[in-house]
Amino acid sequence: MRLALDPYMIRQTTTLDTLPGVVAEHGFEWIELSPREDFIPFFNHPRVDDATVARFRRELSAAGVGVSSVLPLFRWSGPDEVERQAAVRYWKRAIEITAALGVDQMNSEFNGNPRQAAVCEAQFWRSMEELLPVFEREGVRLAIEPHPDDWEQDGKRALDVIHGINSPFVSFVYCTPHTFHQGNDCAGILQKAGSLTTICHIADAYDHTASSGLRYIVNPPGSQVTVHQHLDIGQGEVDFDAFFATLEQVGFDGTLTSCVFAWEDRAEQSHRFMRERILDHLSRWETPAKLESPR
Repeated sequence: MRLALDPYMIRQTTTLDTLPGVVAEHGFEWIELSPREDFIPFFNHPRVDDATVARFRRELSAAGVGVSSVLPLFRWSGPDEVERQAAVRYWKRAIEITAALGVDQMNSEFNGNPRQAAVCEAQFWRSMEELLPVFEREGVRLAIEPHPDDWEQDGKRALDVIHGINSPFVSFVYCTPHTFHQGNDCAGILQKAGSLTTICHIADAYDHTASSGLRYIVNPPGSQVTVHQHLDIGQGEVDFDAFFATLEQVGFDGTLTSCVFAWEDRAEQSHRFMRERILDHLSRWETPAKLESPR
């Protein structure tokens, strides 16, 4: 099992070269490399050449830090065909970069628009037809997450889609701060997924459906917005005891990624706290998890 950090909260205070060392200082040995303006930005073509990738790989080695996965976000399921074609081009370069880093895992979201779900699903399958052979050729696996406001947000239905892809290269991401958007059935989703769950994102969130749906009040009423948080464990309402117990039950042995975004003003404190809490939960397993090191 790997314990990784999504370093999004320190993206503005690190360069690509200094990132590995800072992550190590914060107590982590693995990075889930989420979008950065100097690497793979949100929804745009990667910003690095081969020389930069090689230099980053050297900095990772010097810091004793590995990349557990690369997480790009592109509009590969969007209803606009021109944008979809561009996203496929961006994906192909991102896969090349991942392979050049010596990393065999990527993860991303379904993307698209739930208000145009049928159109976006068709676009998703079109993109997969083009990209799956590239993943297979480069030896890079893909884990997909049903994100709030994607064309598919429900955890169990997302698993059905992944089964439909019918490839050993594609698996499932369970994201705890999205629990209440995925159907609020953590145990049921993880049990249905079984070994398909290869990455879990860990952060807390409030249940937006509670208190008659008035956890958040949006004006004007009826506005089409999707709200959630990525908080430290204990600051929201996710049942982490049940989450970790179910991971143990299904024999999870993938990557656990701390992905808190709410506290850039105290990022190191949050990172260290999350590491301690995750390790505490894992220590309660009947057979404590063995953590893999890149060293």
